[in-house]
Amino acid sequence: MTRHSTVGEVMTRDVVTVRPDTPFKEITSVLSARGISAVPVADARGAPMGLVSEADLLRRQAEQPDKYGEQPAPPGWPHERSKARAENAAGLMTTPVVTARPDWPVARAARTMDHHRVRRLLVVDETDRIVGIVSRSDLLRVFLRPDEEIREEIRDDVLKGVLRLGGMEVQVQVHDGVVTLRGEVENRSTAQIAERLARGVDGVVTVRPMIDYTVDDVAAQDVRPGSSR
Repeated sequence: MTRHSTVGEVMTRDVVTVRPDTPFKEITSVLSARGISAVPVADARGAPMGLVSEADLLRRQAEQPDKYGEQPAPPGWPHERSKARAENAAGLMTTPVVTARPDWPVARAARTMDHHRVRRLLVVDETDRIVGIVSRSDLLRVFLRPDEEIREEIRDDVLKGVLRLGGMEVQVQVHDGVVTLRGEVENRSTAQIAERLARGVDGVVTVRPMIDYTVDDVAAQDVRPGSSR
């Protein structure tokens, strides 16, 4: 059976957090020392309260007067003025924070990230405590999977394991994550299922279906008693 990578497998587990009262300069030091672009703000029990990013810190710089003494408004002014003048994490952090669970498939995390237009998700356990953080680059790791490994999973788990096809009906080729399925099966529905399951395999960029079929059982299912067809 095909197995999909989970958030828990790709996330960063060693997550440094700050408290709401952590000062501006200390947050800057944490980001610099750890080589990260954002740090979660957690309460006393480790639950997420918000996230402070480099962009949040740069609002302070944006409000500084230029060489002519003019003081430009920071992005989002006046709504963001208080954040630009904040002295600690509580004032700097962005809320609400978007979270994920360790057992989520990578695809679900990617959809959540895209829907909320965020660069990272905090990963929490069943008690809502932070256990990791997952970024866009973490989710893209599945596309580094070798072509041969992808081919073997589609051949063995999808075609043979799920669809119970022998080794001759459909051949699988994979190049740079692009899967080509060639062959002939009895039913159109089988060809469609093969394509759909292949698309869901980790590391697949796209699928080029070239599977012929003998019986169009999909069209037959659409013709029901009382149908105008």
